[in-house]
Amino acid sequence: MKNIRNFSIIAHINHGKTTLSDCIIQICGGLNDIKKEKQILDSMDIEKKRGITIKAHTVNLKYKSKNGKIYKMNLIDTPGHVDFSYEVSKSLIACEGVLLLIDSTQGVKAQTISNYNKAIKMNLDIIIVFNKIDLPNANIKRVSKEVKDIIGISTKNVIYCSAKTGDGVINILESIIKNISQPKGKKNNPLQAIIIDSWYNNFLGITSIICIKNGYLKLKDKIIINNKKKYNIETLGLFTPKKKEKKKLNCGEVGWITYSEKKINNIKVGDIITSYLNPCKNLIIKCKKIKPQIYIGLYNLNSNKNEIFKNSLKKMKLNDNSFFYEPEVSLILGFGFRCGFLGLLHMEIIIERLEKEYNLNLIITSPNVIYKVYTINKKKIYIDNPCKLPKKNIIKKIKEPIAECKILIPKKYLGKIIKLCIKKRGILINTIYYNNKICLIYEIPISEIIINFNNKLKNISNGYASLNYNFKYYKTSNLVKIDILINNKRIDIISRIIHNNNLYNVCKKIITKLKTLIPRQQFDISIKAVVNSNIIFSNIIKQFKKNVISKCYGGDISRKKKLIQKQKIGKKKMEKIGNFFLPKKIFLKLIKINNN
Repeated sequence: MKNIRNFSIIAHINHGKTTLSDCIIQICGGLNDIKKEKQILDSMDIEKKRGITIKAHTVNLKYKSKNGKIYKMNLIDTPGHVDFSYEVSKSLIACEGVLLLIDSTQGVKAQTISNYNKAIKMNLDIIIVFNKIDLPNANIKRVSKEVKDIIGISTKNVIYCSAKTGDGVINILESIIKNISQPKGKKNNPLQAIIIDSWYNNFLGITSIICIKNGYLKLKDKIIINNKKKYNIETLGLFTPKKKEKKKLNCGEVGWITYSEKKINNIKVGDIITSYLNPCKNLIIKCKKIKPQIYIGLYNLNSNKNEIFKNSLKKMKLNDNSFFYEPEVSLILGFGFRCGFLGLLHMEIIIERLEKEYNLNLIITSPNVIYKVYTINKKKIYIDNPCKLPKKNIIKKIKEPIAECKILIPKKYLGKIIKLCIKKRGILINTIYYNNKICLIYEIPISEIIINFNNKLKNISNGYASLNYNFKYYKTSNLVKIDILINNKRIDIISRIIHNNNLYNVCKKIITKLKTLIPRQQFDISIKAVVNSNIIFSNIIKQFKKNVISKCYGGDISRKKKLIQKQKIGKKKMEKIGNFFLPKKIFLKLIKINNN
């Protein structure tokens, strides 16, 4: 126990967490038995393609300190994007300390502050590390002042490093041994372990990553999860980072287990494992359950793969506890699922994984948040789908979720950022001035944040602005539902709930966009944006018209008139019975249309 250190690297996105993890693994000899490559802990193709960490990863290393002792290092690499903050929270449960990594060229960002506060709340030991000191634009003095002013902590014991070149990484490892506490559990106590991640294998069933808080776990031991079902440990071991089997996991270690569980719904992140023969009475606290921020309808275009689609969502839920899904039916697309995500990037990653890993052809509806609807019958309804919104005559009021946004920016971009927040219906709560930066605290509806808000922040600030937001409360708003009618047929998957102030502009943008996307047919197609049976904006996609008199080179004019009249009758009949096809690209492009 004295020679075990469990730690995580936390930082804002692109501050060098994974690069530092790779460097630590190389120094500790974790690459002797596997091919050396970049992004060792980023195992998914999507992570390597996008250059970001999506899932938390763990690795067990051995390091020989300058004092001659060999230490076991359990390193957990975590994501930096705000959409994956849940991955950070569950990883910190297995740690006694963290490395707070700060890019010495960019300084303190929004997620730096958020992650620091998480570590403080969990009473973890914190080591501050300034990374990228080898770059010519590194400014250690400025970043040190930002750490003092914004975070409010001393920089006397800061460690300077370059994860790219390896400079200073040995000092980090020595500081981990000196400044991060050993695990506090006891080997002789009854078994207490917490599941921090799980995934499904067709042959082995469920594999879980666990942290042993008390006691120990051996091969063939009988365990119970959450005092419910009994299991036998089939295999167990560590990641070095290669998967390595062992006969025993000791107190304080972070490793993996398999236990022949095939039913995916039985296992959740945060579940507690204890011994069947000697169960622990006082179970440790579970992971905090997190609620999705945005919801979409998700449909598979190949109905023959509906069972595969359903099972793929179950497996995704096992691997990502922040993901939510439930069945729903669309009048247009048929059977599908209502899915919840932490943000737009989280949604894009899940959909990309489903399509690549399970060979699915998926279509999505516009994102929505959860609204509170109060009816005249004194009922309170939670709505995550515009199609479920009651009729106007029974609605008393609608409340929308409001987020507290902390936007950290350089002073010169203040005016542009304020204009953007006003457009997004933001209310300024506080302004905190630092040496060369400003922290704007706004209350902004989550529906205004989830699509393109972060991208616009980055664009108008040349990438220097950073955002962190959390749900705060529900607020009464003047909201309406837009229905889109194509040839008087309601397309439920395009329905949206928006603020009344943006009504005309949004309707015009949707109809104009649809007109350019819907293929022309042999009959006119009318497109209308309707609110409570009132047409707000409409347009018509003109029909193709075949030249039916092209072969009539001469002859009586009545012959030509007869052919034209016959064509008109045929067109009217086609309008009544004709079907039109909406390509998948329509919905993928419409999702990017924001309220402005």
